[in-house]
Amino acid sequence: MSLGGIAAIIAALAFVVLVFFLVKVLSQVATTVEKVDTTIKEANTTIDVLTKDVDLLMQQVEGLLVKSNHLLNDINGKVETIDPLFTAVADLSESVSHLNLASRNLAGKVSTVGKTTAKATVAGKAGEATMKFFKKRKQSTN
Repeated sequence: MSLGGIAAIIAALAFVVLVFFLVKVLSQVATTVEKVDTTIKEANTTIDVLTKDVDLLMQQVEGLLVKSNHLLNDINGKVETIDPLFTAVADLSESVSHLNLASRNLAGKVSTVGKTTAKATVAGKAGEATMKFFKKRKQSTN
C-alpha cells in the first residue's frame, strides 16, 4: 500500500468514526426534540384547559357580580323603605323621654301640693277647733 492508500484508509476510518458520533449526537438530539415536542404539546393542552377554566370562572364571576348588584340594589331599596321607621322610632324615643320628664315634674308638684294640702288641713282643723272653743265660750258667757 502506498502512502496515499494508507491516508485514504485513515481518512475513511476517521470519516466512519465521525459519522458514528454524528449519528449518536443526532439520535440524542432527536430524543431531546421529541421530549421538547411532548412538553410543548402538554403545555399547550394545559393552556387550553386553563383558558377554558378561566373563561368558565369569568362567566361565573360575572354572574355573581350581576346577582350581587341586584341584591345590593334590593337592600338599598329596602333600607330606604325602613329609614322612616328609624326616624319615627327616634322621634318616639324623644317623646317618651319628654313624657318621662313631665311625669317626674308632675309627681314632684303633686307631692308638694300634697304636703301643702296636709298643712292646710291641719291649719283648718286647728281653726275649726278654735272656732268651736270660742263659740262655746261665747255661749257660756251669754
